[in-house]
Amino acid sequence: MRKFGNIHLVLVLMITIAATLCSERATAQHTITLTGGSGASYARFYPAEETKWYWGTESYGVSWRYYSDKPRFVGAVGIDLEYLERGFMYGYYYTSQWVGEGEDLREIRTYQYYTRHVNSLMLPLVWQPHFYFAKNRVRVFVEAALVLSFNLSSHYSYENDRLPGGKYEWKIPRDNRFGYGLSGGAGFALLFGQVEVGFKAKYNFGYSDLMKNRNKYYSNSTDGYENPFDYTPLRSPIDNLTFSLTVGWRFNKRGFNEWFVARPKREKALKTFNFSEQTGANRGSQSSSQRR
Repeated sequence: MRKFGNIHLVLVLMITIAATLCSERATAQHTITLTGGSGASYARFYPAEETKWYWGTESYGVSWRYYSDKPRFVGAVGIDLEYLERGFMYGYYYTSQWVGEGEDLREIRTYQYYTRHVNSLMLPLVWQPHFYFAKNRVRVFVEAALVLSFNLSSHYSYENDRLPGGKYEWKIPRDNRFGYGLSGGAGFALLFGQVEVGFKAKYNFGYSDLMKNRNKYYSNSTDGYENPFDYTPLRSPIDNLTFSLTVGWRFNKRGFNEWFVARPKREKALKTFNFSEQTGANRGSQSSSQRR
């Protein structure tokens, strides 16, 4: 229920922003797009810990794009508001089995995992170059963004219910609510009149830490089961890989200005080569030279 409460809050914010943008005068350079998808999340701890990808995270969002009316400018700038599930899986406990003999003796570890799930609100500031194909019915794009984030809530669990799980209680000395990072991605959209339907893949690369480092929060001696670390990692950024379906609306029936502005031909391309004139001139010059 808490998860759907967070989604409801984000959807209300999305609708409010979309209504504000749509109340302005619509031009050919504005689009609003709804996105929804799934993917995986991963933590880059330092010092290195036993971790693995946490699959099944979801994302929902709304995007606004502004396309320049300059015919030679290919691309758009915009802003997204996105609800993103993040997290990590950390091997907090393992059992060992030794196999082989002599120099071939090696240890095989079987890990038990702690899973941390984080619900975040993301605000990417996006630049999106794009190209049109199939008579302007297919748009292929890449994008890069500076991402700001705020962690709304979190919960945790242990594999096989070995230890109790539950709601993760945020502590100011231990946890960071705000974050930042970079993202990059690519995708395509099929254009049907003013509607765009497409797909995109995006990777969010976190730079900020989910937890404050051990210089600020050294040990978990006063914590409960929510903190599985003996000592807080020095670095704890979170990455996300998401695959999303998109549905967009373009506020103009005619299309983007760049579709209808033809580039002027270069002066060199206007010049033609007349073979007969050139061969005639060459013959004339040869005859005159022979007469001399």
